[in-house]
Amino acid sequence: MDQIQAMRVFSRVVETGSFTRAADSLALPKGTVTKQIQALEARVRVKLLNRTTRRVTVTPDGAAYYERASQLLTDLDDLDASMTNAQANPSGRLRIDVGSSTATLLLIPALDTFYARYPDIQIDMGVSDRVVDLLTDNVDCVIRIGEITDQSLVARRIGQLPLIAVASAAYVKRYGAPQHPRDLERNHRVVNHFFGNTRRMFPMEFNKDGEHFEPAAPYSLAVNENIAHTAAVVAGLGVAQMATVIAQPYLDSGELVEVLADWARDPLPIYVVYPPNRHLSAKVRAFVDWAAELFAKNAQMQRG
Repeated sequence: MDQIQAMRVFSRVVETGSFTRAADSLALPKGTVTKQIQALEARVRVKLLNRTTRRVTVTPDGAAYYERASQLLTDLDDLDASMTNAQANPSGRLRIDVGSSTATLLLIPALDTFYARYPDIQIDMGVSDRVVDLLTDNVDCVIRIGEITDQSLVARRIGQLPLIAVASAAYVKRYGAPQHPRDLERNHRVVNHFFGNTRRMFPMEFNKDGEHFEPAAPYSLAVNENIAHTAAVVAGLGVAQMATVIAQPYLDSGELVEVLADWARDPLPIYVVYPPNRHLSAKVRAFVDWAAELFAKNAQMQRG
């Protein structure tokens, strides 16, 4: 038995909570994963996992073994990196997850500059507006917009995202433009954005001269993905707050118009997030540093 490989397999089973998901993330047959766990339990002579037809849970002994094994595997990765040229020439497969608009409008158009710098890194980019579980989904890092509430994660702030209130030109012609955020509660329709995992609505917020206002506006439509959210606003279904970088092409074309321009919303912070027990390899560090440069450059362009 390859003990190191068995430890890696065991760690993935604990992190994903499933033999099947662990096998998929490691590109191994499920039967191989099962045999590796059985061999590891036989070697250490303790039961590491409780298995039923529905779920896999870690035993107290398994939890203690996982903690020590994770540290050992991280140390081994550090050792490998220190003995190669990986720091100077990072390579390998990098798994990231980003929102649809971030991927479409910012990352993908600029990736040629990343590959020019790091030609040996292969990126698997998950694109969705759902909140992924970094360990369960076996993701190296994610880009998230908004404050990070999970204190178990490591987050590096790389920029901020300005937002504005907009409506379609056709909507404004039909309903007029709101003059105060409270107008949204009475005489207008709103297109909301909600978080797919929790169904919680993303609130609209407005600030002016020390006054803070969050309208409790009824919405005509709520969606959980930015491209669909934008399409709904362009289609004239209501007023919405959206990132300036998303709205700008439609403002330029005249399809959207800014409303409540004298009311501002605080920009949302942008973070690169990764698990604390995941070795920050050279390829992850390269991507994080490049993303920070990209968002800083984008912020300077927005300021003119």
